[in-house]
Amino acid sequence: MDSFIKNERQEKLVKRAKELAERFKENTARIDQDAQLPFANIDMLKSAGFLGLAVPEEYGGEEISLYELVLVLEQLAQGDAATALGFGWHLGVLMDIRDRRTWDEETFKSLCLQIVEQNAFLNRAQTEPETGDPTRGGVPATTASNPNGKWILNGKKTYTTFGDALDHIIVKATIEGTEDIADFLVKADQEGIALEKKWDTLGMRGTRSDDLILENVEATLVETYDKERKEGLPPAWLLHIPPVYVGIALAARKEAIEFAKSYQPNSLPHPISEVPHIQSKIGELELELITGRHTLYSIAKKWDEDKEKRIAMAGELFAAKHVAVNAAIKAVDLSMKIVGGRSLSKDFPFERYYRDVRAGLHNPPVDDLTLHVLAGMALK
Repeated sequence: MDSFIKNERQEKLVKRAKELAERFKENTARIDQDAQLPFANIDMLKSAGFLGLAVPEEYGGEEISLYELVLVLEQLAQGDAATALGFGWHLGVLMDIRDRRTWDEETFKSLCLQIVEQNAFLNRAQTEPETGDPTRGGVPATTASNPNGKWILNGKKTYTTFGDALDHIIVKATIEGTEDIADFLVKADQEGIALEKKWDTLGMRGTRSDDLILENVEATLVETYDKERKEGLPPAWLLHIPPVYVGIALAARKEAIEFAKSYQPNSLPHPISEVPHIQSKIGELELELITGRHTLYSIAKKWDEDKEKRIAMAGELFAAKHVAVNAAIKAVDLSMKIVGGRSLSKDFPFERYYRDVRAGLHNPPVDDLTLHVLAGMALK
């Protein structure tokens, strides 16, 4: 971890995140088993002042960079991956709005102040049964109408992560009578909003990514999407996803190496860490994590430092997610091979790591889209 910490500010951020991660571990097994929202962990994030990390300094936040976001989430995920992913959506969405500044400034300021002063929690609701992955450009079936000068939303969204913990939701909808697509800011506690509790999944069970039902819900129009918007900055904020899965792999690595150094079957005069094929697996594991982490951090660093190159970084950002997540999956698999059959037991955390890390394949952008984008860029 230390090799990626470059200054005192980052060192303090990682220290704060590590302290939280250690406390998260107390709740992780129960959260996974019961598929329950990690309210205790969310309260810890609020008490530590973490919800304002991505808020601009001018509005009382810490205005962390993309590189710093990666540092923080990688650390938090080693304590509880579901908490880190849900919190990562809050940070990433806020960072996206902050960096593009397409909203009315007073609306954005008001949201930021609520986050800093009241610990308001934020996420987007974009995915729908009809559209699938929103990064593929599907048109929302959720509709927005404007009777009597007030925007009203109706529709259904899937994968609304941390739904019961949210104070504000940014809902993507199609404006009735037009082909325009827009984002609307919605207060989560108002009449007409409900969560359909459908989340019973293989991994990341604690994210409670349930279905969001909107029936005549009042909303504020904050951004309209058009052809010009599609040619804007690539979604660097989605880089909040891969460090979570790298964090899972780092946790698995730690457990596997400790096991290898301490486990000595009676058939051997030494721990299995001295067995050549175990050392080979440890070496492979290290290679995967070096590849994934250096790719992730170097591209985040480039985004922060080379602002004039951001417009052309879509391929690199997509590649960072692809490389880091697939490296994390291989690292967890290797960790389990080091431990052997015991890794399948619920007495160990490996089977949870195995389930959780695979969710990264289904977070945007998915692998085939990444390869399509890279191929298109090369062919140009």
